[in-house]
Amino acid sequence: MTSSPVVHVVDDDADVRDSLTFLLGATGLAVRVHESAVAFLKVLPEIEDGCVVTDVRMPEIDGIELQRRLRAQGCLLPVVVMTGHGDIALAVEAMKAGAVDFIEKPFDDDVLLAAIRAALAQRGSERERAARVAEVRARLRSLSERERQVLDGLVAGKPNKIIAYDLGISPRTVEIYRANVMTKMDADSLSALVRMAMLDAAAT
Repeated sequence: MTSSPVVHVVDDDADVRDSLTFLLGATGLAVRVHESAVAFLKVLPEIEDGCVVTDVRMPEIDGIELQRRLRAQGCLLPVVVMTGHGDIALAVEAMKAGAVDFIEKPFDDDVLLAAIRAALAQRGSERERAARVAEVRARLRSLSERERQVLDGLVAGKPNKIIAYDLGISPRTVEIYRANVMTKMDADSLSALVRMAMLDAAAT
């Protein structure tokens, strides 16, 4: 056992485990891989500190159920969830279950590393988190009622066509509102936008 923070990678894909071991090791981070959530839970009692990076889609126990079990056992390890493209709804569910962040595959190495470092530093950054929440809420207040409705649809994982149908407007109009929301929220991607909305929801 070690008191140094360890990044625990939980993924049933051997190629992903190997690539993350190389990436994290090359940046000086301690890493330990687990081929399944079941395998990870078996060694949980011997884990002292660090964070968890897990795929959301895995056999037996998926990433969301893993988070629920960690919380049920009183485990406070921060969790970063990896999701496939188009799994926004699952990512939202993961954050509701306690994930501190989610990263869409294929991901940029720097984005993943930033999320992991933020997760490792989480316990000592409550003041920074409060400031971030205040910043996000100020941006949310700048949205019009319709823009907020479009944002809610995006956070729910709905495609533009469904949002348009729900609101009785055209898909093109939804695209315009969506662009406005991205600009006002200063979000460079849909995943960043969802993270902001979930940060606000988690702090409520």
